Amino acid sequence: MKILVADDSLTVRRLVSARLKADGHDVVEAEDGRQTLELVRTEHPSLLVLDKVMPKLDGFEIVRLLKADPQTRSLPIVMLTEQANEREVLDGLELGVDEYMTKPFSLRELSLRVSQLLEGASDSA
Repeated sequence: MKILVADDSLTVRRLVSARLKADGHDVVEAEDGRQTLELVRTEHPSLLVLDKVMPKLDGFEIVRLLKADPQTRSLPIVMLTEQANEREVLDGLELGVDEYMTKPFSLRELSLRVSQLLEGASDSA
């Protein structure tokens, strides 16, 4: 499965990408919001791991745009962010984020959540 990892932190992108590649996934990376939208449209990932705070477009705006588009509405999204207060989490879930994880995070937990989302997406396809 192809996964898009979108985070403005090179360190986070490398860590997440390395773990997901070790799990057998193809991974593409984006460093800002506009690049994320472009890669969703050109690479057609099976899942998006998305930071909330990014340059050019923030994660919530990306989620709004993806969920408004019939072609990307069903794309599973894992929000991975330092924004951990209850209001932020609830806002993300209301927008359509499938999983909300806060930094610092466990790569093992992320791997399990990604696997579960991908299994659920393939079951409903």
